[in-house]
Amino acid sequence: MNGKAAILVIDLLNTFDFTGGDTLKDQVSAMVDPLRSLRQHAKSADVPVIFVNDNYGRWHDEPSELVAFASEGKGGPLIAQLKPEEDDYFVIKPESSGFYATTLPALLPRLGVTRLVLVGVAADICVLFTAADAHMREYDLWVPRDLVASQHEERAGWALEMMENGMSAKTRPTSELSLADWLASAPKVRQGRAD
Repeated sequence: MNGKAAILVIDLLNTFDFTGGDTLKDQVSAMVDPLRSLRQHAKSADVPVIFVNDNYGRWHDEPSELVAFASEGKGGPLIAQLKPEEDDYFVIKPESSGFYATTLPALLPRLGVTRLVLVGVAADICVLFTAADAHMREYDLWVPRDLVASQHEERAGWALEMMENGMSAKTRPTSELSLADWLASAPKVRQGRAD
């Protein structure tokens, strides 16, 4: 038994209303079709999809209100294609990591999850910090390089290298590795700390 997986969709419900937001929005546009395909396969395989999203400082908002707020920004048409479905989970995060001060550390064990697919933005910030916290909690990781985006291509490449080499994450794109094949593969054996 390789353990149950979940997909974490990190900060894709985004206004893109900031310097560099247009660059990020263009990259997310390229992610729409492969991400929708991954989500379809996840539903077929009974793999839960968990949106882990910034609250934009809107501390009183419910998830549906955050979706509506993000939809009013530049990314409205994208969000219409990527927004949570009725059976998806939604975790609001106040900081970069999806694990910090959220319900995620309680939710994942209750779902029986030991393996995580991380997708979203930004590869070099929130995806990286979430991956680091997931790695420390001994989750097996796949971060498909075609399903993460960043304002800075070089920093995204660096972050993916860190996740692959330092956190034992697979980073092959969905065009080279399917969800079914990843689920069928044996989780990586942790080698222990080098320090």
